[in-house]
Amino acid sequence: MKFSVLKEDPATRARIGVIETERYIAKTPVFMPVGTLGTVKTLSPCELKDMGATIILGNTYHLYLRPGVELIEAFGGLHRFASWNRLILTDSGGFQVHSLSPLRKITDEGVEFRSHLDGSRHFFTPEKVIEIQRTLSSDFVMPLDWCVSYPATDAEVEKGVELTVKWARRSRKVPLKEHQSLFAILQGGMSEKYRRLCAEELVDMGFEGYAIGGLSVGEPKGLMWEMVDFSASLLPKDRPRYLMGVGKPEDIVFAVMCGVDMFDCVLPTRCARNGLLFTSKGKLRIKNSVYKDQDLPVDENCGCYTCRNFSRAYLRHLFVNDEILALRLNTIHNVYFYLSLMEEIRNRIADGSFESWARRFIEEYSEMEA
Repeated sequence: MKFSVLKEDPATRARIGVIETERYIAKTPVFMPVGTLGTVKTLSPCELKDMGATIILGNTYHLYLRPGVELIEAFGGLHRFASWNRLILTDSGGFQVHSLSPLRKITDEGVEFRSHLDGSRHFFTPEKVIEIQRTLSSDFVMPLDWCVSYPATDAEVEKGVELTVKWARRSRKVPLKEHQSLFAILQGGMSEKYRRLCAEELVDMGFEGYAIGGLSVGEPKGLMWEMVDFSASLLPKDRPRYLMGVGKPEDIVFAVMCGVDMFDCVLPTRCARNGLLFTSKGKLRIKNSVYKDQDLPVDENCGCYTCRNFSRAYLRHLFVNDEILALRLNTIHNVYFYLSLMEEIRNRIADGSFESWARRFIEEYSEMEA
């Protein structure tokens, strides 16, 4: 992987960059749709490409449990198995193990957990997590880390940082395939002290990219933004910075102002399946009766397949009658909105209008309803 910064915004830390690999080239800032089990729910790879997606996510924990890494290896890796010839980032599964806290036990060696599917016991070491991702053959690989809950004591945060650093060092020693790049994950709870300590250790190891983890775990938005701003300032300028799992539109715009390059979140796909659509004029809940006879697209400013072809009335009809097509059309729209948002961000940085646009967007968007 080669990462280059092409332009920086003079008034913020926002930047346009490019991630170059032999497989594909991705412009940053970039939003990466989440494809936990090797699929972005309801969408085909062709649809994702048509919308401009360049990187999708897979999840080590879930793919390890089903269909199993042996089967994916037999197909030559996750790209061929899922018929996706652009880029894939695989999360380590650490957050999934964390979120299933009643079923796991942490030691210095790794994490013992029970499968949420059948209760079977498994043990993830830092080395095993990297080996699994080597078998999956993803382009960007994440090490096992430990995310503390919110709120957390200083002792809990310190232990989380200690394990994250120790596991990152062990992960660094595991060989990857030539095309793979290993990121580190910055932890430290809501503590500047521990985030700084964690960053110093990880940066000294020299990873290909750096992720900001441990946020959007229940903390107030203002505190999350403080930690995003502080964490991004600790990371090298010549490496991509990835904010994990934070994905409201206004959060993404703010994080870009702080110098973040990569984003993922289940929000656009999950909200779509629950009838919440993102538009240029705010959020729209398609099941509301006000839309039952509206002959308007979801968003008159949107160029997605859904908005070019279907009315709000039809989409509401599909959704309230539990038609599968409703989930697909809603998801097409939301993913297109997110990818278009990133394109607008890049264009705004390029033409010098980013700061004023971003501040207005952040101030207005969370309160807007279409």
